[in-house]
Amino acid sequence: MKNLLTIACLITSGISISAVNKTAEHPMEAKPKSVIVWQPSHQTDTGVDFSEAKTCNGIVEAAMNSKPRLNEYKVWSLNQPNLHHDHAGSNTIIAHTSAIVDGKVSGYAYELNESNQLKPDVFIAIHNNGGTKHHAIWGYVHEGDQYEAENKILAGRLIAAVSAITDLENRGVLLDSSTGRNDYTCKTTGKRGFYSLDENINTAKYRVLLEIGDNGVNKAFLENPDNQKKIGQAIKTALAKWLTEKEKS
Repeated sequence: MKNLLTIACLITSGISISAVNKTAEHPMEAKPKSVIVWQPSHQTDTGVDFSEAKTCNGIVEAAMNSKPRLNEYKVWSLNQPNLHHDHAGSNTIIAHTSAIVDGKVSGYAYELNESNQLKPDVFIAIHNNGGTKHHAIWGYVHEGDQYEAENKILAGRLIAAVSAITDLENRGVLLDSSTGRNDYTCKTTGKRGFYSLDENINTAKYRVLLEIGDNGVNKAFLENPDNQKKIGQAIKTALAKWLTEKEKS
């Protein structure tokens, strides 16, 4: 009854729930206590005849539908009404993230508000890169917060898992400030960074962003549903192993 009431409350509040798991459905699987939030890109404007939103959502859905079942949710602004930049925009531009436009919050702000209501322990953003000329995968973490070192470990394990089962080159884990892009800055460090990873915006303890592939180099690879499934499953397996270790420590 408690689970049903929780689900009803979340649905009423407008939060998009893609999976709420019950241990009874998989009695051989231990259900981690941690709350996981997935944030697939909502961008549809990052490549020619390419929807980053579609490819990243495919990866996230594959991850969420893979075993082990976790206490996990998805936040996604695509086509949500009364938002600005619900299907476009950059994670590093004030006008696309923290700005209020005609009384409307951005798609990114909507997603982070929804995520924070769920009180997540782990937040994983999934994106595709562009303009790098590399068939590769990158991990990003926010510079300067107290969990930076642990976030680097998590991101490193997730991208290593994907690289191991694909031909994507592992380009390592970088700080979000290293991109030096655009004008969104963290008020704590004063450095440029990713809105979705900023500890002043995102209340999750662990926050990572994965840039998977490059839409200019490997568009067909990214759009292939089999590859999306393979990538999602690899991320889920690595995440579950990391969670188990964390919750035992």
